[in-house]
Amino acid sequence: MQIAIPYKLQLDNAANIYPASMSKHYSSLYRVSVTLKEAVDADILQTALNHVSERIPTFRCTLARGMFWWYLRQTGRAPKVRPLKPLHHFRLADQGGLLYRVSADGRRIVLDVFHALTDGSGAMTFLLTLTGEYLRLRYGIEISWSGQVLNPAEKPDFREWEDSFKTVFTGRKGQLEKNVDAFHYKGRPLRNQGLTDSCLEMSREEVREVCCKYDCTNTELFTSLMLYALQDLYAAERRPRHSALKVSVPVNLRPIYRSRTLRNFASYVNIGFDAAYGERSFRRIVSHVKAQKAHDMLTENLETKIAANVELEEMLLVRCLPLLLKHPIIDIINLLHGDRYFSQTLSNLGEIKVPQEMEQYIEDVDFVLGRQRGNSGACTCTVFGDKVHFHLSRKIVDNRFEQAFIRHLTELGITPRLSTSSLA
Repeated sequence: MQIAIPYKLQLDNAANIYPASMSKHYSSLYRVSVTLKEAVDADILQTALNHVSERIPTFRCTLARGMFWWYLRQTGRAPKVRPLKPLHHFRLADQGGLLYRVSADGRRIVLDVFHALTDGSGAMTFLLTLTGEYLRLRYGIEISWSGQVLNPAEKPDFREWEDSFKTVFTGRKGQLEKNVDAFHYKGRPLRNQGLTDSCLEMSREEVREVCCKYDCTNTELFTSLMLYALQDLYAAERRPRHSALKVSVPVNLRPIYRSRTLRNFASYVNIGFDAAYGERSFRRIVSHVKAQKAHDMLTENLETKIAANVELEEMLLVRCLPLLLKHPIIDIINLLHGDRYFSQTLSNLGEIKVPQEMEQYIEDVDFVLGRQRGNSGACTCTVFGDKVHFHLSRKIVDNRFEQAFIRHLTELGITPRLSTSSLA
């Protein structure tokens, strides 16, 4: 299949911060994985990877420096199924220049992604398409390609690699939101740039019952629980410097603007309250989260924030500034303003749907964030079948946040199955 993609694509508006902040100790990485019911055949997975990386040609690109911006540039190198590695610093040279790696780990197909390539929704589309093609080759089944499972035999669509930020928001007037520094809990770093992951496996029915009781969504429930746990940590500290408890929740913009891009196309809302005005009950926190989320996700409120970022990138002075100077400026701005304004992150990919023909072969679908630059940890959520998977990853030894979260979760009547592992 001929890869019908421009030789060079300027990084999308959300992606520029990731190469700027990349260092020998930090890369913005995350992991999505599918657990099958039988061991993965690495040779068949390699064949499937060849097919799918041609179908989604941005996954055949490397990162290149231009005079003024970074680019995705086509590379002639085909991706290889590689051994599973820790989820920390990402060297492009180790992946043949590519911005991701695929591994066969027992029954799991694992995809580690550098965020400059795509966001969680884009990565999940690649992973599910890869899984579908693998199952087709392995078991000879016919698949009803749909949704996030693309047909590898189809030609790529130019809408899949467009920068939807520019398509949707160019020419609009924006305004950057005002923020205050958020409460951050600290702790002793894990040795050797380590990362610990606590996975909570929950009954979807139990979660649904609690959501019905509080008239909220999964995202609102888990955001509220995270704020409830942060309130405990805040109360236990002596004279904390900042009192704003905030959870940053990424928002997938594709369904809102009918975008088909497989690059980054997400914004965020920072949801929380000021703990200096006294403790809140869980029910009150849920009510606040629902109201603030509804307000912040109004189209006009999302658009002004996103348009401001696009407007900044398109300013003549910014465009003409050489990358040699732009690089440290973007990094400093990100360092000073990025993680300062929220205490934790909750990235919820929601319910993962696959064609019926694939369901009988898949046991779980997972998603976990790598080491955070300015925060101690982050949370993710996926729903597949009758299970909800909630991951809490952290780079510090202290696990008080996880303990408080699990305690409040069980108080609500949800009994999670806990497993802990080291990712880095």
